[in-house]
Amino acid sequence: MRLTKFGHACVRLQKDDRTLVIDPGAFSEAGDALAGADAVLITHEHFDHFDADGLRKAMADKPDLQVWTSREVAGKLADLGGRVHEVGHEDTFTAAGFDVHVYGEEHELLHPDVPPIPNVGFFVDGEVFHPGDALTVPSVHVPTLCLPGNAPWLKVPEMFQYTRAVDPDRAFVIHDGLLNDIGLTVMQTAVTNAGKQLGKEFRRLEPGDSVELGAE
Repeated sequence: MRLTKFGHACVRLQKDDRTLVIDPGAFSEAGDALAGADAVLITHEHFDHFDADGLRKAMADKPDLQVWTSREVAGKLADLGGRVHEVGHEDTFTAAGFDVHVYGEEHELLHPDVPPIPNVGFFVDGEVFHPGDALTVPSVHVPTLCLPGNAPWLKVPEMFQYTRAVDPDRAFVIHDGLLNDIGLTVMQTAVTNAGKQLGKEFRRLEPGDSVELGAE
């Protein structure tokens, strides 16, 4: 499997001749990220993860493109009928030949007086876990973690605690689109140190960078 990082929280997974895209939002070069996609997974409704216009265009251009997503996003796309699938915690499904297990229910807290919105994380082919905007710990071993690096809902100590709880073999940073060059350097240092504490290599991929997974 090949993992390619796009802007902010978007990743594209490819195996054989199939392509799965997760969270192509407004900061994620959605047109490029969705090019050739066979299936799309959306963790939640926030615009940095869900670009409704970009997704609708991709679905209009490719009539067999389907989406799996949270309850709120599925509602926003209800007019697309059976091409949009609502999923929740512990659901399993196959999307474009990828086996997916859903973990997680709620977005991390953004305001003390506002209930969190639904957020579903996706564990793909027993290899890659994308948690969306939540610090969900799957009940199984995670070889490759898409690790949130920066967010209004995330503090560095929480990121350390999260990596210890998940204990992945490797981690690649997502959710970094709000940072300037200085912030990216600070964040990368924290991510690298979190990996060192576990004896693992954690790092940030530049948008457009790819890695091969599952070959060892």
